[in-house]
Amino acid sequence: MSLDPAALATLFTEARTHFKWTDQPVSDDTLRALHGLLRMGPTSANCSPARFIFIRGTSAKERLKPALSPGNVEKTMTAPVTVIVAHDPQFYEHLPRLFPHADARAWFANNPALAEETAFRNGTLQGAYLIMAARALGLDCGPMSGFDREKVDQAFLAGRGWRSNFLVNLGHGDPSVLFPRSPRFEFDEACEIL
Repeated sequence: MSLDPAALATLFTEARTHFKWTDQPVSDDTLRALHGLLRMGPTSANCSPARFIFIRGTSAKERLKPALSPGNVEKTMTAPVTVIVAHDPQFYEHLPRLFPHADARAWFANNPALAEETAFRNGTLQGAYLIMAARALGLDCGPMSGFDREKVDQAFLAGRGWRSNFLVNLGHGDPSVLFPRSPRFEFDEACEIL
């Protein structure tokens, strides 16, 4: 069953990356619903390596601020929520529960390079699911990579072993400040059917 044009517009064709925010808050219930959706997206052997830190409070935002690139400070400090999309390099310890069909833990436990590649790839994929789930719930997003990963990991992930990947600002964007949508590649420029 295909989604109707309005749903496709919400998720893709009319959705934009926002950088100015209204003061409308994002509730805990919305963040829980967001996770409830994004966790259903597929990952390799259901490994689910992504971890999410939802930063909403003023003191937490102040801890994040020194790690931000100058161009990302204002948009992040004014966003109702900023999500640290991270991954757990030890994700495979949970595979006996998440993928009980085989001894999937053994695939990764003695292969750190494969484990890191799998965690990063699938954690990134789950970060994309977060964006789509947020849009489906009526939120606007501002994903970004302009930050110091070491500072973020030290300030928020120390002791957990998780590693940050990218940040996503969430809230209700102000569309009046958006510039025209940038061009996208046409099918023949980016795709090939063999």
